[in-house]
Amino acid sequence: MAKSVITIPATKSLYEPQDGDCGSIRKRRAAAYARVSTDHEEQQGSYKAQAEYYTEYIRKRSDWEFVAVYSDEGITGCNTKKREGFNRMVQDALSGKIDLIITKSVSRFARNTVDSLTTIRKLKEHKVECYFEKENIWTFDGRGELLLTIMSSLAQEESRSISQNCTWGQRKRFADGKASVPFKRFLGYDRGQDGSLVINEKQAVTVRRIYGMFLQGRSPHAVAKALTKEGIPTPGGKQAWTSGTVRSILQNEKYKGDALLQKVYTVDFLTKKKKPNQGEVPQYYVEGSHPAIISPQLFDRVQEQLEKRLSQKKRESSTGVFSSRLICGSCGSWYGPKVWHSNDKYRRAVWQCNHKFDTQNTCRTPHLDTETIQKLFVRAANALYAAFKEKEKILEDYSEIAKRLYQASSLKPAQMAVITGLVQETQGPLVEFCEDDWYSLADSITVYSREDIRVLFKNGSEICVQAGREKNGR
Repeated sequence: MAKSVITIPATKSLYEPQDGDCGSIRKRRAAAYARVSTDHEEQQGSYKAQAEYYTEYIRKRSDWEFVAVYSDEGITGCNTKKREGFNRMVQDALSGKIDLIITKSVSRFARNTVDSLTTIRKLKEHKVECYFEKENIWTFDGRGELLLTIMSSLAQEESRSISQNCTWGQRKRFADGKASVPFKRFLGYDRGQDGSLVINEKQAVTVRRIYGMFLQGRSPHAVAKALTKEGIPTPGGKQAWTSGTVRSILQNEKYKGDALLQKVYTVDFLTKKKKPNQGEVPQYYVEGSHPAIISPQLFDRVQEQLEKRLSQKKRESSTGVFSSRLICGSCGSWYGPKVWHSNDKYRRAVWQCNHKFDTQNTCRTPHLDTETIQKLFVRAANALYAAFKEKEKILEDYSEIAKRLYQASSLKPAQMAVITGLVQETQGPLVEFCEDDWYSLADSITVYSREDIRVLFKNGSEICVQAGREKNGR
């Protein structure tokens, strides 16, 4: 007996949204997506025009219901990670709030082929269609994905070409010695009329202070702590400074008027990932590129100090004003802060050798509390003051130190009077401990015993404090 096949034609569209209660076709909830790739003023008009056009375009359709116009301004289309408007639109679509997405072209939707196809397929699974007006592509159409693949690949290749052209132009500017910086996140300079670097005198004071405080002996951590306490904003406008930010300023050659160009390069034009240039692409060093905030000699001194501190065998610490400045005379290690009886009424903070109990031969150097160290420094500084019989000699030595520090840190005259208190006839000897005095004058303190504690000053003088008696040496 012959088989008989009867065809029952489809009465519903596979992707057409249905009204579950009555079975009637409801209006499609339509949204539009607009994107401009730069935030230039001329592009703002383009974005506004797109938003108005698609709002009216959707509202004119009687079978569509307007949802919203999603947008991203000044954002690249090479990937979707940072496109907040796009991602919010996709999330709303997947949540069942949108049935149709309309956009101007495939390149507006995404220039990354993988991102484009992945997103379209995900939307399609949730019965959300996309319409690209310029190419007249409907993703529910049988040819839609093939056309979309081709157009997305072309858009990605166009993006690659644009990126290569931009890279070539930037490297050409580098080869011509034209420096540029991210002015909104770079302390000390503003953009001039011709794009050149112009000193911002207000910010330059902070830059000079950073160099000055570092040369005084402060660590990058201590400098960052001081700037944060004073409420000085970071280059990025934040309140809290980090040692990394301070260190980057201390190591940036642009502050001495030179410019090393192409320190980093873009690895992938799609992800915009950047990598430090370690010889993969050419670099250019421009001397005298722009006005200097820090003299070349001062900049070089800072680099020497950074290298010296980094190469020291003993680990440096930055937890306090005396960190990495107190030396154990027995084993040569740093003194570090310790807390005794931390959980009871006998709590006490002291400084002692970090390796006091690490070896079989226990260091016999004593512990010292902060107040004792401060008094020792004041006594040693006053002993140094008294040791010089010729006033002109001390004025010559310390005036030179003060002069260098003043140039380095741009301190106000009143602040300088505090730092150079030892050489001011009207002020006489130090009365109490001051951090500025400590950083400006002292190099280190070496502890051998309670009767033999030696304060080394930056001018090479050493004062030995012995149980209330002072010896001086040169």
